[in-house]
Amino acid sequence: MSGLFGVVSKNNCAQTLFYGTDYHSHLGTEYGGMAVLGEEFARYIHDISQSQFKSKFFEDYKHLRGNKGIGVVSDCDEQPIYLNSKFGPFCLVTTGLIENKDKLAKKLLSEGISFSEVSREGVNTPELVAKLISQGDDLLDGIEKMFKAIEGSCSLLLLNQKGIYAARDRLGYTPLVVGKKEGLWAVTSETSAFANLGIEPVKNIEAGEVVLLREDGMEERGEPGGNKQVCAFLWIYTGFPASSYEGINVEVVRERCGRSLAGRDKDIEVDVVSGVPDSGTAHALGYAMESGKPFRRPLIKYTGGYARSYTPPSQEMRDLIAKMKLIPIREIIEGNRIVVCEDSIVRGTQLKNFTIRKLWDCGAREIHVRPACPPLMFPCKFCLSTRSNEELITRRAIKELEGRDVEDVSEYLDDNSEKYKDMIDWIGKNLGVTTLRYQKIDDMVKAIGLPRNKLCLYCWNGQEP
Repeated sequence: MSGLFGVVSKNNCAQTLFYGTDYHSHLGTEYGGMAVLGEEFARYIHDISQSQFKSKFFEDYKHLRGNKGIGVVSDCDEQPIYLNSKFGPFCLVTTGLIENKDKLAKKLLSEGISFSEVSREGVNTPELVAKLISQGDDLLDGIEKMFKAIEGSCSLLLLNQKGIYAARDRLGYTPLVVGKKEGLWAVTSETSAFANLGIEPVKNIEAGEVVLLREDGMEERGEPGGNKQVCAFLWIYTGFPASSYEGINVEVVRERCGRSLAGRDKDIEVDVVSGVPDSGTAHALGYAMESGKPFRRPLIKYTGGYARSYTPPSQEMRDLIAKMKLIPIREIIEGNRIVVCEDSIVRGTQLKNFTIRKLWDCGAREIHVRPACPPLMFPCKFCLSTRSNEELITRRAIKELEGRDVEDVSEYLDDNSEKYKDMIDWIGKNLGVTTLRYQKIDDMVKAIGLPRNKLCLYCWNGQEP
């Protein structure tokens, strides 16, 4: 998932844009980019896979001059993209996943439309979106037609002479929030980007809605048209703890998740409650509050320079980050029965090889793993994360139990079924832990606090919005 930030100001916006975009660094690890419009467009894009956004753009932003701009920390594509269209020139940043990207690109190519940004992954998604938009009668019509053409999700910021068009995908899967302070309007994927910039959130853009931010205010240009299905994983893992989506804070939800996990753990005795940092920490705090057991930190994350191990595109890089960033403290681990709260278990390799092993090697007496969400059963269709069944430890467990790949996994979705219990037992033994218990889906939904039908739960239950 990429992070987007935009600002329209009565003065030069470059500094606000720089810091606002940097506050999205937890969402993407491949590219960063900023575009500012003053007398003309100025644009910078850098590879940030081996560095931080700040270090790459700190000198650049000082040379930007303009009163409106957009920025992105990208999980895959180089952006912002620039296009000189029949509507005039504009820059564009996007977040989401377009499943039928190749099909749409092939169709445009057959109509004589060319693409300049092509890599081994295919066409650049923001460029595809820009060219789909340019097929419309005007920008608003083009955005709405693009929404109808794509399968998956896409939220975007489009910068032109009028201001910034902010459009949230028709499922509301990825949030966009508008904020303001004296002299400027801003839009962000993460409300945590506003706090230290003195910007107050004023509007959650609705599913399928388009707004235009100008120097003199906000104009609602496109009517909401979607059935909101917000990604539940935002609260469990992806989002920053200080952020709120739909007015619901991430840290508070994670504490509630931890409380739910502890509430179902009446039959085990533990000495220490811990969380895999950073995203597991708040889940563990909630568990400690509910259980009355002390929260301690047997594993410390070395934050200097290491990205999140879930987001880099290669398994090799994910494993390296997971190995290097967590440092164990033997004095806290040795001889203790430890609860380990984790946001989720995706592939299981990092938890097994670089977390559990470190705890056993330092003399843990027992290890009880508690993921804050149910077992991940389906690859995400709306965000660049897990892309195949083979990546999921649940599917490996089912294959081992059944002796073959199984298409219909419905019996494994019921947490009261014998097949579900067999799957969890297999995963627990594979990880090498004393006990493994996952969050129940109803408890997770309750912790988030939105109606079930307003959340995307696809990766847990396979039900498309």
